[in-house]
Amino acid sequence: MASCHRLLDIVDLVESDPRVQTVFTVPPDVFNTGVAGHLERLGALVVPWQQAVRERFDLAIAASHGGLHELHAPVMLMAHGAGRSRLVRPPDSGGRPVGQPSVYGLDAPRLVRDGRVIASAIVLSHENEWDVLARQCPDALRVATVAGDPCLDRLAGSMSRRGDYRRSLGLADRQRLVVVTSTWGGDGLFGGVPELLPAMMEQLPPSRFRVALLLHPAIAGAHGRRQVGAWTRACQEAGMMLAEPGDDWRAYVAAADCLVGDRGSVTAYGAAVGLPVLCVSPGSVDRTAAGSPQSVVLSGAARLDVTKPLRPQLLAARPVDPRRVAAAITSRPHRAGRLLRRTMFRLLGLTQRRGSQDPPLLPVPAPGRSRTAS
Repeated sequence: MASCHRLLDIVDLVESDPRVQTVFTVPPDVFNTGVAGHLERLGALVVPWQQAVRERFDLAIAASHGGLHELHAPVMLMAHGAGRSRLVRPPDSGGRPVGQPSVYGLDAPRLVRDGRVIASAIVLSHENEWDVLARQCPDALRVATVAGDPCLDRLAGSMSRRGDYRRSLGLADRQRLVVVTSTWGGDGLFGGVPELLPAMMEQLPPSRFRVALLLHPAIAGAHGRRQVGAWTRACQEAGMMLAEPGDDWRAYVAAADCLVGDRGSVTAYGAAVGLPVLCVSPGSVDRTAAGSPQSVVLSGAARLDVTKPLRPQLLAARPVDPRRVAAAITSRPHRAGRLLRRTMFRLLGLTQRRGSQDPPLLPVPAPGRSRTAS
């Protein structure tokens, strides 16, 4: 679902062209639960993966690596988060991690198949990724292009609608929205600090605070929406908002007054638009690449101590140098739409037609969506 969100932003740059027919497909993956249904609810044309790998296309756009070598099309590959920050170790024959860690997504095991670079274009968000790619997979440099970060461009451009997002989420002027965001995995906030959300709902008076939980879609994909709902039921009954995996999480970030997060991308995006940030991820710094947006946030943000009163810590939270965080996410600020559109039309073999290349503002959530009464 995280990849789906990114691709919906990207395909918006070309699908209005009458010369282009857009088709979606979902490769087999344990984390892909609900993606096809989400696309169908949006009115997208979705074809089975088995059909997609038999047909030929003029361009394939991907924000993940699974099955790309099976497609019959030039592939444009990009990240689905704030840059590429996760460090991984290559496995030995028994599957155990060994050797020096590499940056996931810029490494040869992900980019090369049978001695050939799979993608026809590898989209980088920052010049720093070019240097990493040169070290980890130099054969891929010939197809790499630095195009910035479309997610940050759209979020930053939509901050002017903050009031609309807050009203749609049912927030009163006097209420502060605390967004809690968690990546997936055992060192994510949701799995690693289960006592945090109950403590928030107990300590924060609902007349002054609302809490919204943004979970990485892989959490619902791995455990099921019903199970996640059961784990969070008491907090939701106490007034916590739980965003659905298919919701555009950026509306919650744009409406927020404070963000509590971990090493995930949402934490970095929130910091980049100036939100006060508190981190709950003491063991995550060594899993993020040096110089990545996540490492900048983790090294600069104050830590939230769950054993101490939460309200004074939230009120004392401060931003983490938004310009520095944004500069770590993208080296092509406000230009991603134009650069990506140029790359896509080049791969399609079509000339660009005139039209808006600026990202549209984020949609306002439907009233009552993912909310409970306070």
